[in-house]
Amino acid sequence: MERGILIAIALFLWGQRLEVQSQEDDEALAASVEELRTALGEWEVVTEFLDQAGKVAGSAQGTYVFDWVVEDRVLSGRSEIPALGLASGILFYLREKEREIEMVSVGADGKLWIMTGPLGGDMRTSQEYRTAEGRAARLRFTRFAVTEDGFESRMESTDDGGATWLPGNHQVFRRRG
Repeated sequence: MERGILIAIALFLWGQRLEVQSQEDDEALAASVEELRTALGEWEVVTEFLDQAGKVAGSAQGTYVFDWVVEDRVLSGRSEIPALGLASGILFYLREKEREIEMVSVGADGKLWIMTGPLGGDMRTSQEYRTAEGRAARLRFTRFAVTEDGFESRMESTDDGGATWLPGNHQVFRRRG
C-alpha cells in the first residue's frame, strides 16, 4: 500500500512537471514566433565595427529585408552593406522539436554561418570555426532594446571556449517607412 501511494505521488509530481514544462515550451515558442513577426519587413541598419576595447573602429550603413517563406515559422532575407560591397542571403527559422531558433547566412565567399539559440531567447551562438591562427572560435549574437520599429544586435567572439567574449560589432536596426 505504501509503495502504491509513493508511486501515485511520483506520477502526480511528474505530471505537474510536464504541465509546467509544456507551459514554458508554449511561452518560449510564442516569444520566438513574435521575434520572427517583428523581423518581418525592411530595415535600415547601421553597423559599428568595434575594436577589442569595444570602441568604434568603423561604421557602415546597410539594409536587411525579410519576408515569409512559411508564416510564423520561416523567414527569408537579404542583407546588404553597399559601401563594403557585402551582400548575404539569410534564412531565419524555428526548430520547434529541437526547441531552437536558428538563423543561417551565406555571402559571396560561400561561408555558411549557422547561429543557434534556445526558443524564447535573444542570444544565438555560431558553429565552431577556425581563426587565422588555427584556434577554435565561435561568435555570439545578442538581440536587445527591442521595440516595434527597432532593435539592436551585438556580435562578440571567443577563442577560449567562452571564458571571454571580445566585441565584434554593434548593429542598430530601424524599420523603413
